[in-house]
Amino acid sequence: MATIEPTTRREIVLPAPPYTVDDLLKFPDDGNRYELFNGSLLVSPSPTSSHQRAIYRLQRILDDAAPPELEPLATVNLRVTDKDYYIPDLVIVPADMDQLMYAPEEILLAAEVVSPSTKERDKGFKVTAYAAAGIPSYWRVEMGEGPTIYVYELNGDSYDPPTAYKAGQVATLTTPFAVSFDPGDLERPRR
Repeated sequence: MATIEPTTRREIVLPAPPYTVDDLLKFPDDGNRYELFNGSLLVSPSPTSSHQRAIYRLQRILDDAAPPELEPLATVNLRVTDKDYYIPDLVIVPADMDQLMYAPEEILLAAEVVSPSTKERDKGFKVTAYAAAGIPSYWRVEMGEGPTIYVYELNGDSYDPPTAYKAGQVATLTTPFAVSFDPGDLERPRR
């Protein structure tokens, strides 16, 4: 008697590009991160443990400093247009919101922890895309640099050149609220 092994693999039929946010909602939950840039599909693998630790530690630092009306959230859905959709590693949003998709005007800060698979995206087009969406502040966290946090502040429709804060120095920031921390804390062992 022949048997057929069960599979968790789902097959989906994708429409022809360009893709939309509605198309993405039909994708399988397979551990990959799917984003859209002008209808083009961007796929990233699940983050490494060190990447997740850095996001978690930054979220805790920001949560401790945030006023009650704001909160940091990891990996939210940011719908800029029907063909532009991102999943920032960390954002600051109003605390009273609970929704599937966030609009750019609801995001006060977007932060990305750079990994080898996202380095060019996070350093290049995400800077331009988040600025074009009107997100007031963008932080790029480079773990391979000690770590270093690059802070971009919106000036009109683009970001000013970033200010870099390296491990061992205290980053004292005021946007979207006052917070001070050493970027090196993002990779220190648990207490």
